Amino acid sequence: MSGPGPIAPALLAWFGQNARALPFRQDPTPYHIWVSEIMLQQTRVAAALEHYRRFMEALPDIPALAACPDEELFKLWEGLGYYSRARNLKKAAQLVCGKYGGQLPASYEELQKLPGVGEYTAGAIASIAFGLSAPAVDGNVLRVFARLYNDGSNIADPATKRLFTRRVMEQQPAASPGPFNEALMELGALVCLPGGAPLCGECPLAEQCLAKAAGTQLELPVKTPPKARRVQLVTVLVVRSNGRCLLQKRPETGLLAGLWQPFLFEEALDEGEALARLKALGLAVNEAAPPRPLKAAKHIFSHVEWRMRGWELEAAGEAPAGCVWATAEEAAGRYALPGAFKAYRPLLTGGR
Repeated sequence: MSGPGPIAPALLAWFGQNARALPFRQDPTPYHIWVSEIMLQQTRVAAALEHYRRFMEALPDIPALAACPDEELFKLWEGLGYYSRARNLKKAAQLVCGKYGGQLPASYEELQKLPGVGEYTAGAIASIAFGLSAPAVDGNVLRVFARLYNDGSNIADPATKRLFTRRVMEQQPAASPGPFNEALMELGALVCLPGGAPLCGECPLAEQCLAKAAGTQLELPVKTPPKARRVQLVTVLVVRSNGRCLLQKRPETGLLAGLWQPFLFEEALDEGEALARLKALGLAVNEAAPPRPLKAAKHIFSHVEWRMRGWELEAAGEAPAGCVWATAEEAAGRYALPGAFKAYRPLLTGGR
């Protein structure tokens, strides 16, 4: 397949004029690039920026991250989702402190040995923070190169990713691997958009783009459709007692591991069944105050969709195993409540 020719001059000139002013670009230390790239996995830039600021204020360096208690770390991560990313950050920080003296290794290969650091993240850190020649091929870059080369190969196929990675490295200038990688990602995020018409009129590579010449931009990239998500019915109970709410800690493994939630059952229960379950756990449900239905809500995880309904009610008694009675202030400031429960968060935190 014939290629588009060298893209770096036009791409880097465009990036110099259009790069977003992001905090981790203003001070691109290895630690800043690492944390920002992990946060931006599965998270929009706008949603991650405030979390990034708070995270860096609380944990300004790798030793601080390594020593951070899990509850504090999860609270800092609250709202970003995919909490395994936070766990891997801490594991990696502890490894870096033990093996590399608290500084990330300036090696594409060594970086990939850290928990949660794959080829893309290692490439971003190596090229942007250390100025090393390394690929950083994410979904944005795969989309740009599928259109740039008018290539209908399935980008979910590992062989396609290897091919596109070779093309990226053929195009990457040895003198500026970091800016080149950032520019490609920025182009995919701002111009060569997914799920609709790319902004070809604003693209610095429009004259070189083989898909634009062929009129196939909207057909690319080709990607295997995702598998249908499993639907899980969930019964949520906002249980109150003397100005406190019952919070339940999830198991230490599996979905939302180790985080806090309103008391729930991962099955569909009617009101009578739900109250009977609470009574069986030793809670005395206030029969004089009828349970109030909660609004239905849903949350989509990568592999499962939760459809939630339930009741708000009053009860008394010792908190069941794995649960605590928490004030609204404690629910807002101490316990990490995943975004899956944002529909019910105001009831737990008093709107905080």
